[in-house]
Amino acid sequence: MAVNKTGIAQLFNVYDGGSSTSRGDSFNLSSEIIIARVIDISLNTDSKLFNTAGQWSGLGTISFVELKSTPNTKLNTNSESLALPLFPNIKNYPLVNEVVIIIKGPGNTTPDISPTNKYFYISTAALWNSQHMNAYPSAINPQGNTAPSLDKDYKSMEGGNARRTTTEEQSIDLNGNSKGTFVEKPNIYPILSFAGDNIFEGRFGNSIRLGNTSKSNGNVKNNWSEGNNTENGDPITIIKNGQSDTITSPGYISITEDINIDPTSIYLTSTQKLPIDISVAQKNEGEESTIPYSNIIKATPKSPKSFNQPQIILNSGRLLFNTHTDSILFSSKKSIVLTSIEDLGIQSQTKNVNLISDKGIISLGKQNASESVILGDSFITDFQALVDGLKTLCSALSKESSIPIASSLANIMSQADSVLDNISNRAKAGVYNSNKVKVS
Repeated sequence: MAVNKTGIAQLFNVYDGGSSTSRGDSFNLSSEIIIARVIDISLNTDSKLFNTAGQWSGLGTISFVELKSTPNTKLNTNSESLALPLFPNIKNYPLVNEVVIIIKGPGNTTPDISPTNKYFYISTAALWNSQHMNAYPSAINPQGNTAPSLDKDYKSMEGGNARRTTTEEQSIDLNGNSKGTFVEKPNIYPILSFAGDNIFEGRFGNSIRLGNTSKSNGNVKNNWSEGNNTENGDPITIIKNGQSDTITSPGYISITEDINIDPTSIYLTSTQKLPIDISVAQKNEGEESTIPYSNIIKATPKSPKSFNQPQIILNSGRLLFNTHTDSILFSSKKSIVLTSIEDLGIQSQTKNVNLISDKGIISLGKQNASESVILGDSFITDFQALVDGLKTLCSALSKESSIPIASSLANIMSQADSVLDNISNRAKAGVYNSNKVKVS
């Protein structure tokens, strides 16, 4: 006996080893696929749908009404039902008044024996092809006509504008009773895709591009595909959070990422070079690109604007590296450079700060510093011997009567509170030795 199938299984005419239905047979698609408008959604314990949807196990459940065509082609609705998200590991919940695609599927009561149909929604229908909001509230007023302002807005949306065009005050509910806080904004720009790219966009200007070098001869370009070393198809991954408030184009026009104006971004490159403006860069006379770090280390790293090998770039208003159980480790095949416009601090609250160079030298003050640091302990030992010798000499000279001036000067130098005694006492007390800075 063939098993009754619903949803996606029915779409592919899945059948068992017994009698089956030909793949060419038709079925009533409208009974398996439902186009519906979201009425409410369970997001948290404050949502009115929380208990009805199954509490914590029902998060993401929506209540919906099916959209149907009436003879006069106006939208109509029937009784309200519930639907769960189809994919348990992906949370891409719709907003209230967005349209979703719903299929029938097995329930969680012995689904392999006697399935009880439940509803599952696949995704939000991209009515306006906007990553920010695709709501289509009921446009029917009590007289059965489309509200003029909404009708004007929808026609403009169909023409490519995903933002309201009228100045008439309108209220579109996007949160329902879910206690959600979503607010529609006119300046959340979609990310432009190039051939072969996979792009994941949030509703708030955050995105992940699994992209590539895409050299275009047209007007649409990006800023990571220039140069001779990179070729179409070379991989690049861009993670971006937020969009610049300096962009003034209409909100429905697609943009590309810009590492210099995006609030926070991470770039993983292969052969691309990026036109990044770094904070400490100084432009040399006659050069187009900045050459930072040239006065810090002898083997100056290649300029960030011209480097075209695999690299990871993090760019934001602030970077914080923190560990709560172990260490932060930096290891480099070549150089490690730390530079800042203001203070640069290195501190250990309970242990040592070690600067070690196995084969080179440690320069303080400037890259090519040539003055040597005195070994304090060895110097103080020898210095103490010198002071003691001078004290002995002064004591002997103080008894020299044939040279009156020698005797008087020696007496001054050898007094208990004399210069030599003060130096000797301070040396013995370790006043001249640093307790913090040690050299070898």
